[in-house]
Amino acid sequence: MLWKNSLNESVEVVRSGIVCVVKECRKVRYRRFGRLNWEVSVLGFGAMRLPTINGDPSKINEPEAIKMIRYAIDHGVNYVDTAYMYHGGNSEVLVGKALKDGYKEKAKVATKMPIGMFVKTREDLDRIFNQQLKRLQLDYVDFYLLHGLNKDAWLKTLDLNVLDWAEKQMAEGRIKHFGFSLHDEFEVFKEIIDSYDKWDFCQIQLNYVDTESSPRTPGIKGLKYAHSRELAVVIMEPLRGGMLATKPPKEVQEIWDSAETKRSLAEWGLLWVWNHPEVSVVLSGMSTMEQVVENISIADRSSPNILTPKDLELISKVRERYLQYGFIGCTKCRYCMPCPQGVKIPEILGFYDEFLRSLGGEAKRREIMEKYQATVSSENRASACVKCGVCEEKCPQSLPIRKFLSEVQFFFENIPPPSLSRDVSR
Repeated sequence: MLWKNSLNESVEVVRSGIVCVVKECRKVRYRRFGRLNWEVSVLGFGAMRLPTINGDPSKINEPEAIKMIRYAIDHGVNYVDTAYMYHGGNSEVLVGKALKDGYKEKAKVATKMPIGMFVKTREDLDRIFNQQLKRLQLDYVDFYLLHGLNKDAWLKTLDLNVLDWAEKQMAEGRIKHFGFSLHDEFEVFKEIIDSYDKWDFCQIQLNYVDTESSPRTPGIKGLKYAHSRELAVVIMEPLRGGMLATKPPKEVQEIWDSAETKRSLAEWGLLWVWNHPEVSVVLSGMSTMEQVVENISIADRSSPNILTPKDLELISKVRERYLQYGFIGCTKCRYCMPCPQGVKIPEILGFYDEFLRSLGGEAKRREIMEKYQATVSSENRASACVKCGVCEEKCPQSLPIRKFLSEVQFFFENIPPPSLSRDVSR
């Protein structure tokens, strides 16, 4: 049978899954991976938000996830990114299964050492790495990263002499290429790059909202600096955890509607990242087959400097509006979970972000508050937070989670009278 994707292209569906876009079987484009003599697909498959069963992040819908990854590889994607803690450790297992039946010969794997969260001693490095190889069913990892470096994690890296450990693995052929991902500002990023001359690549957060140096990203300045040092640059969170692809406030939608060229929200966000020639590959944490099909189609149309000055001006206006409406920065990565007190942090912050972005007046805000109370059980609400700070230690975005939870408790758990007494527009 046929159905239309969001780009209004006819897609043929058979019992084994989506086959191809009937109009043309889309395939992604490629860019050079830094100084390496290898070309990477501009779209990488991020195995962080795979389809799950009954909403449990640790229970991956394996048949569907494998089908999605293999469909992407069949259409040219050759970079699959996972990590030790994704989906409660089951992402690496799933990726290992997906790359069976000849698919490992078509794609390279990236995974990461959780320096900041699980590494305490040198012995942990070997234990975790061996466990990862077993999960992935591999003898080596193509691209290995130190995961989520910030200033503190970098100091731990130096104290434990992790770089020496990595070089030993490379000498033994168990790591082919070495890099790091970062959640910190430009100065920390520059220090890490300048301190070691054997980095092959790095991974940073970049989207049209997160363009400046901040505790979560070195920004465009960092992108250009890494490129000047001939490092490949892998981009994560190009759509800010999907936020930039969800229905925006009315005023933002009106800006998009004024565009001369009509595009989906996902297309605007992805093309903005691919517009930068310094970008090597953009990771997308795809949760549905429809997202895979659409992203491959967008990747097929991408190229450096594809956006016009008018396009860029339009995106700049959208960014200003979003910042005005108070994005709180949560990408729903779930690194903060589990909370020792059972607080459903990502879900609660999702409600709060919707609340802050809402321009529907008091009635709309009250609707969001009431939905929160109906959806989140009393024992899992913000009021259960004891301010222990464990979540903030884990948060790669360096978010003031305790502050947000206090504000949620104030607004949502004691529904105020018709006139809100506090400015929440931020």
